[in-house]
Amino acid sequence: MEKLCYVLWKPSSRAGDSFRDGLLENAVPALLASGVRGLSLLTADAEAEAVAAARITRMDDPIAGMLAVWLDCVDDRDAIETALAPHVSRVAGYLVTESVPLRNTTHRAPLGSRTPGTTMLALLEKPERLAWPEWLALWHDHHSPLAMEIQCTYRYVRNVVARPLTPDAPPWLGLVEESFPTEAVTDLERWYDAVGEPAKLRERLARMVASVKRFLDLDRIESHPLSEIVLRDVG
Repeated sequence: MEKLCYVLWKPSSRAGDSFRDGLLENAVPALLASGVRGLSLLTADAEAEAVAAARITRMDDPIAGMLAVWLDCVDDRDAIETALAPHVSRVAGYLVTESVPLRNTTHRAPLGSRTPGTTMLALLEKPERLAWPEWLALWHDHHSPLAMEIQCTYRYVRNVVARPLTPDAPPWLGLVEESFPTEAVTDLERWYDAVGEPAKLRERLARMVASVKRFLDLDRIESHPLSEIVLRDVG
C-alpha cells in the first residue's frame, strides 16, 4: 500500500468553507467509490483561518489544504487527480513514505467529521548544506523526539517524499502533519506546555529554535494551520 499527498490551492473566488464543502460533496464520494484504502483531508476552513496568525509562509497565495490517499498502487492515481481537477486552482502531488511517531488517541471524531484541534502542516525543503542521510537523521532522530517531548502535540506524522507526481511541484522533501489543541496554536505557553512558567517557556523555545536551525533554513519554512477530516481510516 502506498500513500499519496496532494497539496491543494483553491480558486481565489472561493472561501475556505466553500472549497472544503465542494471537495466533500463532489470529489470525496468519487474517491471513496473508487476503492481507496484510506482518505483524509486537511483544509484551511473558517476554523483554521481563525488561527491564521500561526501561519508561516513565503507564498502570495498560501495553500488551502492537503488530500492524503492510500492506494494499493501509485499507478492507479488517475481517478484522484481527475476528481480534484475541477475544484482546485493548483495541485502538487507527492508519493511519500509515511511514519507515525505519535498516533492520535485523544482527539477523535467520527469519520467525515472535523477532528478536534488544529493540524499544522509543515512543508520542508532540504538545505543544500546537508546531505540527504544527515538531513533525515537530524529530522527523524533528533528533531522529532524533541518536538514530541516539549510541545503539547497529540499527533505527529512524517511524510518523506519519494518523488513528485505532478508537474511543477515545489521541491518539498518532507510533509509533516503535527496536531495540537486549537487553543495552543496561538499561545506559546500552551504550545510548549509551560503555562505560568516563563523560564520553562524560554528554555523550551530556545531548544526548539536551535533544533530547527540544524536541519532547516528558517527563511524557507512553510507551516499552515488546517482542519482535519478523516474520511476513511487505514487503521
